[in-house]
Amino acid sequence: MELLAYEEFVEVTGIAPDRLQELLALGWIETEQGQSPRFFDGDVYKVRKLERLCCDLEVSVVGGTIIVDLLERIDMLERTIRTLQGLEDGENR
Repeated sequence: MELLAYEEFVEVTGIAPDRLQELLALGWIETEQGQSPRFFDGDVYKVRKLERLCCDLEVSVVGGTIIVDLLERIDMLERTIRTLQGLEDGENR
């Protein structure tokens, strides 16, 4: 997992610094603390998705975070189902 500096994270996600501060205050994104916070590269996609929801659909930041979290949970559940189906298919052979 790669870590990104604050400026780099803002640049690659396209997020406004004040919105990023809001997400940090909500605890929606975690950072690795040190002299300056560093962000996990896995959060880039998550923040980009949030930005699209907020900008394109005019969803509030809090609403967007809920939607993104639910989409991630759905994705995880679908992967689990595919894995279990694969195991079940293997047992039936």
